[in-house]
Amino acid sequence: MHILLTGGCGYIGTVLTKQLLKLGMQVTVVDIMWFGNYLPDHRNLTVVKQDIRDVDSIPMDGVDAVIHLANIANDPCGELNAKLSWEVNALTTMRLVERAISHKVKQFIYASSGSVYGVKNEPQVTEDLPLLPITDYNKTKMISERVLLSYQDSILIHCIRPATVCGYSPRMRLDLSVNMLTMQALTNGRITVLGGEQTRPNIHIKDMVAVYLHFLEMRENASGIYNAGFENMSIMNIAKKITEFLPAKIVVRESNDPRSYRLNSDKLIGAGFQPKYGVIDGIQNVIEAFRSGKLKDEEQYYNIKTMRKLINLQ
Repeated sequence: MHILLTGGCGYIGTVLTKQLLKLGMQVTVVDIMWFGNYLPDHRNLTVVKQDIRDVDSIPMDGVDAVIHLANIANDPCGELNAKLSWEVNALTTMRLVERAISHKVKQFIYASSGSVYGVKNEPQVTEDLPLLPITDYNKTKMISERVLLSYQDSILIHCIRPATVCGYSPRMRLDLSVNMLTMQALTNGRITVLGGEQTRPNIHIKDMVAVYLHFLEMRENASGIYNAGFENMSIMNIAKKITEFLPAKIVVRESNDPRSYRLNSDKLIGAGFQPKYGVIDGIQNVIEAFRSGKLKDEEQYYNIKTMRKLINLQ
């Protein structure tokens, strides 16, 4: 099977690419590489350094499935340049699925976001609840989902709404809650919690990769939207879990981020998926990577810090 993977040099994409290659698949990665390239050379891997907005130049011949991860990721980065976010996250997604259809690609898997729900008071947030996106990033994901599903008569569409991902990747992200708070404990002996009562769903990076692989194997399944998150925890409880492994003081400060929701992934489990990892594994991954010297607290692992340097180049 030939997979086109956009964003394949990213936090999740790097791990996913390696797994696809292990399964014997041919992989074409398209990535602008703002955050580098940590992929190994492989006879079945083609890496194209390219802005995905140049959709007409994206190689699509012989592709069986597209996994679309590339985007301007998270709320702070989306707010730096709203025009760029809408172009990359929404307009390009529409043009990419149209190109896939024209090349007779059979499946399109899209990385949306659990953040499309906004603030929810329901005890369990399921896929059928109305979306109330707050930020431009959330809104681009919602619009992209609706655009993609409008093409489901022409191509199999799976929109995945991931929780906050945790765990180690060679292209690390330290701006995600579990990873960030664990690194604070490792480097400062102090964890700064903003608010703390907000509940967020979490998913380990290995399970996140497994979700995408799971849907590649479900090619006869109907198009649809699936939540992907298995541990709903408050930010404060995440911090407390970290202190079970590291001696650190928890400091609480006010937060202007109201997002709080409990993701329900029963639909995904009903489709045959079972998670194998969790928040504790993510914490331990970061600790092990740091202590082994594979991971340092560097600016390149924070999307917003890198984007601030790049944004004026657009």
